[in-house]
Amino acid sequence: MRRLESREDLERFREEALSRRPERFISLGMGTASRAHGAEAVYFVLKEEVAKRGLDIPIKATGDHGLCGYAPVMVIYPDGVLYHSVKAQDVPDILDAVEKGEIIERLLYTDPMTGVTYTYEEEIPFYKKQMRLVLGPMELVEPLSVEDYLCHGGFSALTKAFFDMKPEEIIQEVITSGLRGRGGAGFRTGWKWEDAAMRPSPVKYIICNGDEGDPGAYMDRCLLEGLPYGVLEGMIIGAYAIGAHEGFVYVRKEYPLATHNVQKAIETLRELGLLGENILGSGFDFDIQVVRGGGAFVCGESSALIASVEGRVGEPRSKHVHATESGLWGRPTVLNNVETLANVPYIVNRGGEWFAAIGTEESKGTKVFSLAGDIYNTGLVEVPMGITLKEVVYDIGGGIQNGKAFKAVQTGGPSGGCLPASQLDLPVEFDTLDAAGSMMGSGGMIVMDEDACMVDVARYFVKFLTEESCGKCVPCREGLRHMLEILDRITQGEGTMEDVDLLEELGYVVANASLCGLGKSAPNPVLSTVRYFREEYLEHVKDKKCRAGVCKALVHYKIIAENCTGCHICFKECPVDAITGEPKGVHVIDQEKCIKCGICKDVCKFDAVKVV
Repeated sequence: MRRLESREDLERFREEALSRRPERFISLGMGTASRAHGAEAVYFVLKEEVAKRGLDIPIKATGDHGLCGYAPVMVIYPDGVLYHSVKAQDVPDILDAVEKGEIIERLLYTDPMTGVTYTYEEEIPFYKKQMRLVLGPMELVEPLSVEDYLCHGGFSALTKAFFDMKPEEIIQEVITSGLRGRGGAGFRTGWKWEDAAMRPSPVKYIICNGDEGDPGAYMDRCLLEGLPYGVLEGMIIGAYAIGAHEGFVYVRKEYPLATHNVQKAIETLRELGLLGENILGSGFDFDIQVVRGGGAFVCGESSALIASVEGRVGEPRSKHVHATESGLWGRPTVLNNVETLANVPYIVNRGGEWFAAIGTEESKGTKVFSLAGDIYNTGLVEVPMGITLKEVVYDIGGGIQNGKAFKAVQTGGPSGGCLPASQLDLPVEFDTLDAAGSMMGSGGMIVMDEDACMVDVARYFVKFLTEESCGKCVPCREGLRHMLEILDRITQGEGTMEDVDLLEELGYVVANASLCGLGKSAPNPVLSTVRYFREEYLEHVKDKKCRAGVCKALVHYKIIAENCTGCHICFKECPVDAITGEPKGVHVIDQEKCIKCGICKDVCKFDAVKVV
C-alpha cells in the first residue's frame, strides 16, 4: 500500500477508488449480532456460489444493518432490495433471483403489526423514520476497506481541517454545532476541546471511550466494528484541534471483533501515512494505540478509565481538577465517546450550523440507540434528537410483541430510569429525560410489556450496579447493598411500608453523596419505579402479590376449571408432578408441591392456568 504524502495524493487515491466502485453489489451484515445468527455461513456459501456461477457482482461483508433482530440482513444494490433472516440454503435462490431480476417474497420484511410486506430497504418503517447520519455508510462500506471509506467521502473532513482551517476554527465549529457527549454525561464537546487546547502543556492526549458496559447496549461496538475509519478520522481531527500527538482507543475486552477492526484500521492508516509523522505533509504528528479494558463497568467513567489506561486499578477520583487540565499521566486529556467522535467529520465538512439545525434547542444532532426488549424490531437505530419515545417504540420498533400492552421503557442503561406509558410523548433529549427521572446515557433503550414486574426490574439493575461498584466510596458501596437487601425483602414478600420509604431515602442519599457518575445515577431505576409504579410496590408489601407473576414468593398458579379442557399437557410437562387430573377432566395444582416454575402456564393452549 502506497504512502500518501499530500492532500493531492489522497484525492488521487480517492479518484482511483471511485473509478473502481461497483454500481451493483450485495451487502451482507457481518457484525457480531449478524454472526450470532449465522451470517458467516451465509457469507462463505455466497462467495462460493458467486465464483461457481462466474457472476460479476462483488460481495461486501459490512457492519450490522441495524435490523439486528432479523439478522442476517442482505441488501441487493443499487435497487435496495432487502432480505432478512437469510440462511445459507437461501443463497442459490437469491442469486437466481438476482440474475433474473426477480424478488424472493418469503425473505422480504413483513410488518408484524400491519401485515404489509416491503421490498425495498428505504420503505421499511424501521428505517423510514430514522435519520442515519453516523450509521449511514454502515451497510455500504466494508469495515477495513479504506477505498470504500474514501468513496463515501472519508478523510475529506481531515484534509479540510488540516489545510483549510486553524485548530481554533475547528473547535469553534464544534462549539457552534452544540454537539454533546454521547457517552452519558452529555457535556459539550466543543467546550471540552477548547479547555484542553488552551493548556500550555507540550504533551496532551485524546482518548476514545469504547468501554460500553451497559446491559443491552451495543452502539459503540457496532460503530467500531462497522465504521472504524469514521471514528478514527474524528479522533485525528480532535487531536489536531487540541494539539495532542498521542491517542488511545479504549475497548472493552468482550469486544474482540471491534478490537480487531480498530487495530487493523490503525495499521492501515499508518501504512498510508494518515497516522504517524507529518500526516499528509501537514507537519502534524499523531499516532493511536488500542488499550483493552478488563470489563469493569466503572471504567466507563472518565477518571476510572484514565486510571485503567495508566495501568492502575480502574477507580474514579473526585473531579476538583478536570481531565482537560490534568488527566492521563497528569497531562491535559480529552476523552470522547465513540459516537461523539464519529459525528466530528460531518460537523467539519458541513459546518456547525448545519448540525445545530438538527434536534432541539439543547440537544443537537442525532442519537444512536440500541433498541431492545419486548418489541418486534430490535436493533440499532439513529434518530434526530427530539423524536418522541412513542415514535421510537411504535413507528421504528414496530410496537409491543404478541398484542400485549406497553408498560415501561428504560433509557440510559442500568443507571437509567423506567418511564411509563404516560411519558411516551416525551421528546428524546438530554434535559427532558433527566427531568423525568431517566437519562440519555450511552443509548440503551429497553422496552417492557405488561408482564414485567417493575419491582423486580429495579432489583435486577440494582444487583448489577452493586456488583459493578468499585467500592471506593461509602454511599455507593454500602447504599446500593442496603437498597438491594430491601428490594430482595420486598420481592420475597417480607417487605414493609417503612421499607418503601427507606428505599426512596437511601436512593436520594446515594445519588447526592456518591463520588462518581455511576453512584450518582445508580438509584434511578429505583427512584423512577417508585415514582411511576408505586402501586406495584404497595401490592408487594400490603397484598403480598406480584401482578406480573415474576416474584415467585408472591405467585400461585391456579387452573381455572371452566377453561380447562383436560388436554393433559400440563400434567405431562410438570417437572414435580404437582398437577393431578384425568384426560378430558378438570386438572388441579397441588400448591405444596408446586415450585412455581410456570411451565404449566407456558404450555397451556386454552388460557386455563392463571397467576393468582
